[in-house]
Amino acid sequence: MFKDKFSEGIISAKQFDREDIEYILKKGKEMIQIKNSNLLQGKILATLFFEPSTRTRLSFESAMYRLGGSVIGFHSEDVSSIKKGESIADTIRTVENYSDCIAMRHSLEGAARMASKFAKIPIINAGSGSGEHPTQALLDLLTITEEIGELDGLNIGIMGDLKYGRTVHSLSILLSNFDVNIYFVSPEILRMRNRDKDFLQQQQVKYKEITKYRKILNILDVLYITRIQKERFVDIEEYEKLKDFYIFREDDLENTKDNFRLLHPLPRVTEISPNVDISKKAIYFKQTYYGIPMRKAILSELMTE
Repeated sequence: MFKDKFSEGIISAKQFDREDIEYILKKGKEMIQIKNSNLLQGKILATLFFEPSTRTRLSFESAMYRLGGSVIGFHSEDVSSIKKGESIADTIRTVENYSDCIAMRHSLEGAARMASKFAKIPIINAGSGSGEHPTQALLDLLTITEEIGELDGLNIGIMGDLKYGRTVHSLSILLSNFDVNIYFVSPEILRMRNRDKDFLQQQQVKYKEITKYRKILNILDVLYITRIQKERFVDIEEYEKLKDFYIFREDDLENTKDNFRLLHPLPRVTEISPNVDISKKAIYFKQTYYGIPMRKAILSELMTE
């Protein structure tokens, strides 16, 4: 059962095989039809966000409320005892006494994994440094399957900051369970990390690394764009050189298939022109909606008996 396998929570996309993904996608689709329920009445989710968040935190909280549960937590380490010097381990061992599940975001890669070693309740990695963001990748797959159809056979471009972008790390790992062609598009300095490419090679995933996205626009079914991660750069001058490396414009859509769809985990900075927003091919705001049913599915699986 899903809960037995994920009893410690959802820390990495590498926990999932194809059967797990298809199971939680099915549950996500079911949750689209169930707006509100009392499934988690009496249950409490703790949202510990040591790093800023809009969509992830609010969608987790909305999902919990729509399932009849309650939410406690904080959205900045400045309002927690971390500010006083408390360790993550001590915070987790305290908060687990007040809740049934913890969704945690932290600037340090590996923070969620460490938290899971101290917790007796499930930990959900809601973004861990430049490492992973598995629930975002799950809602991305729900978006694709709802808006396009089957994943197998798709040509998927993943473009932007592939070095520091945690969403693309988790997404590529989940996609490795399907028969897809992946095109990694980035400046050379921001290419996918070697450890992620090594994993994909072990999984025998077909991928190519390129710099110019317009060369492949006409064959793509999906282009997933992510912003250049300013907060991960040590050298701000390096960020300034790269921040506008890609700007997807309205005329780029003319070279795409009829069923082409443009995704972005948001927030957007300059990498997609606002003029693109009105196109039916631009579904990044729909994508934010799918965070609700997917996180409802995850919470219900982790928190019901």
